[in-house]
Amino acid sequence: MKYLDRSKLEHFDVVGFRSGVPYPWANPQGLLTVEGFEELRRRLPEKSLFDAQFGVEREYGQTPHDRLSLEYRPGLDIAPAWQEFIDELRGPVYAKFLRRTFGRGSLALTFHWHYTPRSCSVSPHCDALRKLGSHIFYLNGSDDWQPSWGGQTLVLDDHGRFDRKSAPGFDELDEEGRSEILDNRSFLFCRTGNSWHGVREITCPEGAYRKAFIVVVEDKIRSLVHTVVDRVRGKKRSRY
Repeated sequence: MKYLDRSKLEHFDVVGFRSGVPYPWANPQGLLTVEGFEELRRRLPEKSLFDAQFGVEREYGQTPHDRLSLEYRPGLDIAPAWQEFIDELRGPVYAKFLRRTFGRGSLALTFHWHYTPRSCSVSPHCDALRKLGSHIFYLNGSDDWQPSWGGQTLVLDDHGRFDRKSAPGFDELDEEGRSEILDNRSFLFCRTGNSWHGVREITCPEGAYRKAFIVVVEDKIRSLVHTVVDRVRGKKRSRY
């Protein structure tokens, strides 16, 4: 089975993406094949594999990004469909798409899943400097999620008022856009000095989860340098 829709990737509007306000972003639908999207949803990793990340202190005074989190690693006990999909993401078709989109070569990718329950949020932030951007594949459908519950990624603009090493609230930033998250949507953005984004508090019923799979895009050399430095310092590197 093929998971990435090659035609959609080849015809992605790079010009429109790069001209996004206040930074490059897009919310395309259908970058996964219909069959592939449904198979990945059916074969999502079990919650028992995830680490509970609640109340974890963040840099710069931002409120915790509470969720269940699972980082991909070789040998992880996931369904074959997910391993096949990750292999595609590591393949030439997706690599060409990323090079064209970000205008960069020599990229490094990491992958993780987030399941986010009721009452959790992602406070406004700009992401670490090592990142070039992220591609978030939303894994909810209209059969298990309602837009009124939230979960949309908000595109925020500070108009230059805040240092990225700060913690403004949602009401201190202007919302320039928000993603749709249902039925084979994804959210792609490029990290810049003011690429503020976040997710307001989710109001889903108990037992429901906002589910997403994130591809983190980094410059390969910078990624390697950070990994070596963190090992020397004995620091566990956070991908988020």
